[in-house]
Amino acid sequence: MAQFKEYKIVHIVEGGCGTILLGSSGIPLQRLEAELNRHAQDGWQVVFQVIEQKRFLLFWRREALIITLGR
Repeated sequence: MAQFKEYKIVHIVEGGCGTILLGSSGIPLQRLEAELNRHAQDGWQVVFQVIEQKRFLLFWRREALIITLGR
């Protein structure tokens, strides 16, 4: 297993408008890809990721992706 000297957490949340209007909108993949590519250029690697679901404005649930990066 790789030894990392520093870590960074990236938090990407699905859109609120899509959640309210459509009931669910999903993780924004283009934003996720751009964010990961930007960090990869600085030498970061994905170490771990988890998807969380939280209540949003009483009636809806919204997903978020939490990614741990290391270098």
